[in-house]
Amino acid sequence: MTAQTIILIFTLVIYLIIIFVFNKARIKYAGGKVGKVINLILVTVCLLFIADYVVIFDRFIDTDVLETIKALFRTAALAFLAYGGAKVADS
Repeated sequence: MTAQTIILIFTLVIYLIIIFVFNKARIKYAGGKVGKVINLILVTVCLLFIADYVVIFDRFIDTDVLETIKALFRTAALAFLAYGGAKVADS
């Protein structure tokens, strides 16, 4: 196994733990500001997950396109978190 494969497996485990834990918390704390924040975190983690695993398509898509897609998903995740956080703070 290459170093990149080991890193991808390790980050996959971390992402799955985060999604599992926050999904259980979302069920427990449904509604209110805590529920909204948990949903923000879940969506952000999912977008970051997609950004990290775009690299799987490196055999089919040019590297420059993959880097652009990765940057777009990371930017979308941070923008979603910032906008959602501002809306939660205002309410």
